Amino acid sequence: MTDGTSRPLALEALATWEPVLRLLRDGSSSTRRSGHVARHSWSLGLRRPPLPRPGGAARSERIRAEAEAVEPVRSALAEAGVDGVSFVADLAENGSAVLHLLWPGPGVAYGTTGAYPGAVVLVEGALPEPWRRLPDPVPGAVAAPSASPVALERMLRERLPGVGAGTTESEVAAAGARLGRPLPAELAVLYRVIGAARDGDTARRVAERAEPVLGCALLPLDAVYVADAAAREVGWEWGATAAVVTGPGARVQGLAGSPGWIVFGEADGDRLAVDLTPGPRGHLGQIVRLDHEQVIGAELVADSLTDLTDLVAGRHREEGRAGRGDWSPVVARVNAKGLPHVEAAVDPALEVLTIGVREGAPMSLAALVGLPRLRTLTAYPGTLADPLEVGRLTGLEFLRLGVEEWRVLLDAGAVPPTLVAAAVETHGAPDPLAVAALTDALLTLRGRPPVRRTVIEG
Repeated sequence: MTDGTSRPLALEALATWEPVLRLLRDGSSSTRRSGHVARHSWSLGLRRPPLPRPGGAARSERIRAEAEAVEPVRSALAEAGVDGVSFVADLAENGSAVLHLLWPGPGVAYGTTGAYPGAVVLVEGALPEPWRRLPDPVPGAVAAPSASPVALERMLRERLPGVGAGTTESEVAAAGARLGRPLPAELAVLYRVIGAARDGDTARRVAERAEPVLGCALLPLDAVYVADAAAREVGWEWGATAAVVTGPGARVQGLAGSPGWIVFGEADGDRLAVDLTPGPRGHLGQIVRLDHEQVIGAELVADSLTDLTDLVAGRHREEGRAGRGDWSPVVARVNAKGLPHVEAAVDPALEVLTIGVREGAPMSLAALVGLPRLRTLTAYPGTLADPLEVGRLTGLEFLRLGVEEWRVLLDAGAVPPTLVAAAVETHGAPDPLAVAALTDALLTLRGRPPVRRTVIEG
């Protein structure tokens, strides 16, 4: 009942899973069920009564029953030091069960989509192309006319009388050394004036007092950090379909992260940063907002920290979001509401192509052959006329296909050698064990360890 790891047997004992299996069976006949249980969440794939009334009470009862059923599994996960595990259960009418446990491993993660794996990383440590991008140099970039450390200090002292002694020059210098670059002049002034926070309670009071002036909670000086691409973690399935787009009129570069984004504040889960790598029309030291719901790009908030305090005091700026990287011709979507066919997406700048649900016959990929920048292709099951045409796309680094399409490529030995990550499209709810088998085949093809699994019968 084990696969040679040091996980305690409680996780692999039928008794631990019995409440879950009973709930899944719930009087049904022989069937296959799947889901995921983590320390702080779970997904059992059960249909819950709708909200609002009159289903509210029934829904609450169902959630309570699920919570009770998964509690032994969650306790065993915590004891084992394991974040989560996916499962596939074959339940027979006579009460017997075969339980397949699928564990996260070095090449694949489970849990984002129930019993289905996330992207399969075929090359250890590989990152999506946007996460490998560095900022473009902007030699002519200068600070905005509104930027003024002297004016900023005056405004802060006027609006925050008696705030305290501030941060010392040596502390500011030490923060710069930790970050690998000196703090920008306005940011240094900000912390010299209101950064006096040497214990948790003081830090909280200072941050709360500064928020009406800055429009954000000020991070302690020792928590200021560089929002480079590594600080913005993302799964391959999302990162590979994003793109860096910075137009000639952009004020913010459309990056996943930048060594010039110095984060100093937090507002509604988003982060505010001083931008030292602006777009072609931007200013050095402008303030940008990193949206926690976006995987790429940033939004211009103010031309400078001085400008930010004026904006918070009453002026308002309307700015569009910069750099989300979801514009054609770089990123194209062929589906019922998007482009009508593959030919409409063809452009030398095309990097990402997604083929989704649409009416009409399956399509050929021939028109894409020779595009110099195409690196990501995702296609729903049944949308490709000939999956083997994928082999003619010589620059792909990420590919997402349905189960049958992957089988065609694997059987023909035609999986593109340039791939560094891949995924199985689960639209249509294919058998999770079939998806796991494909995941194993892709990992084995590149010499990576297959998905770890445990089978429990009883």
